Amino acid sequence: MTRDTSAAKKINPTLKMVLELGPVVLFFIGYIKLREEVFLIAGQEYKGFIIITAAFIPLMVLSTLALWKLTGHLSKMQLATLVLVVFMGGLSVWLNDERFFKMKPTLIYLLFGGALGIGLLRGQSYLKLVMEELMPLEHEGWMILTRRICLFFLALAVANEVIWRSFSTDTWVYFKTFGLPVAMFAFFMFQGHVFQKHGIPDEDEV
Repeated sequence: MTRDTSAAKKINPTLKMVLELGPVVLFFIGYIKLREEVFLIAGQEYKGFIIITAAFIPLMVLSTLALWKLTGHLSKMQLATLVLVVFMGGLSVWLNDERFFKMKPTLIYLLFGGALGIGLLRGQSYLKLVMEELMPLEHEGWMILTRRICLFFLALAVANEVIWRSFSTDTWVYFKTFGLPVAMFAFFMFQGHVFQKHGIPDEDEV
């Protein structure tokens, strides 16, 4: 399913954003509408959270497939996220236990933070392998950015665990929908000096 990023087709940025963020936004809207509801299905009671999770899984699959069809490429993070959504979301629905789906962000950030950490121990930046074309940097810049993102991912994993275990489901849903994207955006905004100091100019600009 994955192809070389250089062969990826360009699509309308707004459409890309809708496909990437649309399922999360719809999950949030659905949860707000159904969070107080309880549904009786085949003699089993299901909270609104479980019903929305069951709807989110195929929605995530369809949006990811649409991205692949339109761009001809999926990143490793997109694939891993899809697999964990299907697996952990499926467990939550099958066992009627919302805890599995709440653990999904923890596993995603541990997976990628751990992978980056292994690369750092080997003196390599695995981040460079997937983002070099988007952000051309010197080797030192990649190593600095990789160390920071590795720690950031591990911090997000801890934050997710603390929030879903210690606070209400409402708080966790708001954190997942708004807190995580804002944290990611803020993190990259604060890395501007790394790009300035270690960025490699475009050949056209030299």
